[in-house]
Amino acid sequence: LKVSAERTAPLVKDGVYFMYQALHGPFKKILVEGANAALLDIDFGTYPFVTSSNCTVGGVCTGLGIAPRYIGKVYGVVKSYTTRVGVGAFPTEQKNEIGELLQSRGREFGVTTGRKRRCGWLDLVLVKYAHMINGFSAIALTKMDILDDLETIQVGVEYRLCGDRIPYFPANQEVLNKVEVVYETLPGWKCSTTEVRSFTKLPENAQKYVRFIENYLNIPVKWVGVGKSRESMIKLF
Repeated sequence: LKVSAERTAPLVKDGVYFMYQALHGPFKKILVEGANAALLDIDFGTYPFVTSSNCTVGGVCTGLGIAPRYIGKVYGVVKSYTTRVGVGAFPTEQKNEIGELLQSRGREFGVTTGRKRRCGWLDLVLVKYAHMINGFSAIALTKMDILDDLETIQVGVEYRLCGDRIPYFPANQEVLNKVEVVYETLPGWKCSTTEVRSFTKLPENAQKYVRFIENYLNIPVKWVGVGKSRESMIKLF
């Protein structure tokens, strides 16, 4: 323990002063990564099934002591489908062979607990809610290769409660558990995308999937992930 302490001691700094110096010294690009998904945020997540901190963009200020004026681009990292670990409402969850396929192909296990993640179709109502809170400049759409084998792909585009459309993401768990999801069905591409390295080389239906997401959210997709490696992140602009 003493040896570890001696190695880490030089790395321990006053966080607020360290960040202030970084922001006011020679120009640097500073990247802040949220540790958990937006719906686990203690204030805006699906309470009580949340974490103990702010994992939305406000956590940059409350967690690091950075003033709001210094926040620049905000990139939303969004899977091509939806997952959740543990209990809590999950409107687009697929408790069937689709959910099993997404879980197995995507190797969806909780990082801390190792539990299987629950899987379902992409929920754009949820993503739009995350955008309302965070104000995404653009999106990184990841793990699109996991959808390669699907004949058709469904996307959640609307919530209904007692037959009526609700234009917001419910904060109340009881309400969220009762919503009916309206889906848009899109054609799959039924071929591997893992070796593709440019957007124009993606199958036509894969390109349409990305454009559908952009048009629904009115946010550009800047990156598309088709594998694990750095080279598998296709940059659109």
